Amino acid sequence: MIRPLSAAIAALLLAACASTPDKPATVGGSDARPSITADPYGSTYQRIAAPPVLISGATVLTGDGRRLENTDVLMQDGRIVDVGSGLTAPADATRVDGSGKWVTPGLIDVHSHLGVYPSPGTQSHSDGNEATAPVTAHVWAEHSVWPQDPGFGTALAGGVTTLQILPGSANLIGGRGVTLKNVAATTYQAMKFPGAPWGLKMACGENPKRVYGQRGGPATRMGNIAGYRAAFIDATEYRRKQQGENPGKRELRNDTLAAALDGDIRVHIHCYRADEMAIMMDLAEEFDFPIAAFHHGVEAYKLSDELAERGICGALWADWWGFKMEAFDGIQENLALVDRPEGSCAILHSDSPEGIQRLNQEAAKVIAAARRAGVEIAPERAIRWLTENAARSLGVLEQTGTLAPGKMADVVLWNGNPFSVYAHAEQVWIDGARMYDRADARRRPVSDFILGQGALRQEGVE
Repeated sequence: MIRPLSAAIAALLLAACASTPDKPATVGGSDARPSITADPYGSTYQRIAAPPVLISGATVLTGDGRRLENTDVLMQDGRIVDVGSGLTAPADATRVDGSGKWVTPGLIDVHSHLGVYPSPGTQSHSDGNEATAPVTAHVWAEHSVWPQDPGFGTALAGGVTTLQILPGSANLIGGRGVTLKNVAATTYQAMKFPGAPWGLKMACGENPKRVYGQRGGPATRMGNIAGYRAAFIDATEYRRKQQGENPGKRELRNDTLAAALDGDIRVHIHCYRADEMAIMMDLAEEFDFPIAAFHHGVEAYKLSDELAERGICGALWADWWGFKMEAFDGIQENLALVDRPEGSCAILHSDSPEGIQRLNQEAAKVIAAARRAGVEIAPERAIRWLTENAARSLGVLEQTGTLAPGKMADVVLWNGNPFSVYAHAEQVWIDGARMYDRADARRRPVSDFILGQGALRQEGVE
């Protein structure tokens, strides 16, 4: 587990252990079979009790496109109470001087493999790809998450408070992803974002045909599309039977796909080329399911208007390109161009245990590339790539992603403009509890794994 050396974290662990999972939902009464969207492994997450917090006099990026100078942020009982000037705090509030500093919502990474490809990266820890069949919609990434992954702590130090853990991209349909709160825990259920919908990981192009080309297929892009269509045809028939009087045996694979068809599980598609993204949009129309986001999408700039019109987010890198043929036609202005149309939903993601530690600096690269192209992007717009838009794609915008009264108090205090090369997160709150403090070693996450390694070194064991 990732464990800051503090009583607050101990309280979290005790609360998580004392909690009980939600009971699966049922259809038609207590004797009926569970719904295909029931969660037998429900969240046991419990926020840490903390006093009210008042950050005063900061530059605040609310996450929804506004920048407020000399502004206060008040948190209480795990929620944002107010954002404004001259706010009054309860007598027991912790007061933080924000003069010369910046405040943002907690950052959100919509594409991470922390916990399923943890550090150290050994074969015994490689649990992200169930590469046993082209369609493995029956597997859930959450069942591979190792909460002790030291990467969770280093991501928190970079201001990341929420992240979606996805299966890898070996398969056409790789399984369900899970959204986590970036807190210390013994079990993944104690990290699981309450009420967040699952994601469904799909992958286009080279990866599936490379993995299965010598193993019975698909071996081509046309084989990939045939594989998606066959899977959704089966799921459509399964869904029809489930709604009837004789539904037959439940199938885990088709539970997931049927829920995706209904929009209850959000579809996230690893796809690089514009032509393939267009085909996947046609596939979604054929089977009438929504796409939450295309991930990676180095050619998404070619389809920026279409993505905005269809309400599909582009979860992209700042400048990764050229590491394989389908990633060859990338440009550094990609994300900035996807962000331009009215109604767009541009997101910056990591897909990297290192990149997740500096999402703010990756966003700064996009700002710089846009400036070289003659386009100025203000900080109050750029922060949406890491907060509001990311929360929208995950289906959790009502709970987090902006500093609005009533939302989760997921907040980062930066030493200055977060898009400066000199920026670092000074303090990070999750649900109003201070989970990271750069100036306090007791509030810097250290995993049991790392603690164990340190103990071995002290004992002289190699």
